[in-house]
Amino acid sequence: MYIEFDKLPLHSRVWIYQSNRKFSEEEVSEIESSMKNFIENWSAHGQGLEASFKTVYDRFIIIAVNQDVQAATGCSIDASVQFILSLESKYQVDLLDKMNVTFKLGEHIAHKTLIDFKKMAKEKAVSANTVVFNNLVNTIEEWQDFWEVPASDSWHNRFF
Repeated sequence: MYIEFDKLPLHSRVWIYQSNRKFSEEEVSEIESSMKNFIENWSAHGQGLEASFKTVYDRFIIIAVNQDVQAATGCSIDASVQFILSLESKYQVDLLDKMNVTFKLGEHIAHKTLIDFKKMAKEKAVSANTVVFNNLVNTIEEWQDFWEVPASDSWHNRFF
């Protein structure tokens, strides 16, 4: 069952998918419509999940589930990954590769392979103060507090 993202409890579980490119306004609109339809029908063991999603910076898809109502299970998580794979195919983007880094360069959002990001750190093109997106957060509260952080405050700090 879809509910508004902001109405989910802060301890709701999140999954963050980053695109290797920015989506167009039309693509965001289509993705949001598809996401809402998917979440309306998303279930675990026949029980509807209280869930929502958010698109951020025309690049990130964040899915959240209130696990107090019904926990997401292996099969329901697999269904969400299959849905994300369908978006990858339709829009010719990469949403599942965890070996990429997305970060801010001023107001611009950059997306690089982990190898390129490490190289940029070595060349001092990015620093420990560079704002990175820590997609390893687990809850809405962590997403709010620790998603956009200086590289020094995330797993990216090992490169500095």
